Amino acid sequence: VQLVESGGGLVQPGGSLRLSCAASGFSFSSYGIRWYRQVPGKERELVATISSTSGSTNYADFVKGRFTISRDNAKNTVYLQMNSLKPEDTAVYYCYARVWTSTWGDYWGQGTQVTVSS
Repeated sequence: VQLVESGGGLVQPGGSLRLSCAASGFSFSSYGIRWYRQVPGKERELVATISSTSGSTNYADFVKGRFTISRDNAKNTVYLQMNSLKPEDTAVYYCYARVWTSTWGDYWGQGTQVTVSS
């Protein structure tokens, strides 16, 4: 199981970025995927989730109306479109999946840095 994030970078306040999470090694379409973020010295916090089948989504209150999570099962990829970015969105963003192999396992990507600054 492998999750690889990309798309982070430096953006000005009010700008946009799209993060990608490319998955491999498991039946991607069968699993929900989550995006988390973490600032040094703070706990990792849940940003958004997308389900496997219906593609239903949920968002943390602090990103509702600004971020959109989506998935392309043909490409084994989940996206996080981030608009109206604020300095407080600065963090390392991680994708996560809980996957059954021979047992349930928690899998994280390596993270991608998002910095919102003028």
